[in-house]
Amino acid sequence: MKKYRRVSLNVEAQKYEPGKGMEDGFTLWSDVITNGWIVTDKLIKITRDNGEVVCPFIQNRRGVIFIRTGDYIIYEEGGERHCCGADKFPNRFKEIEE
Repeated sequence: MKKYRRVSLNVEAQKYEPGKGMEDGFTLWSDVITNGWIVTDKLIKITRDNGEVVCPFIQNRRGVIFIRTGDYIIYEEGGERHCCGADKFPNRFKEIEE
């Protein structure tokens, strides 16, 4: 099997903060659990004033990505966005000094 190295790519990124409009939407926590879409460890849960518990997500060509505690939102050229966990972010991305 061939081996490959990830090609360098400059991106913008920021740590996710609720209330800053970084997500594309929210899904009810009960729907996440009922549908069994993903492992729910460290999933961000926000309780609204009406008592609903929701989980923020972003959408990209791969589908819906739920945001977890400590995730960074990665902004690529062309508008594509991804999530990267705080545990992997410093190994994959280095700050560019301008």
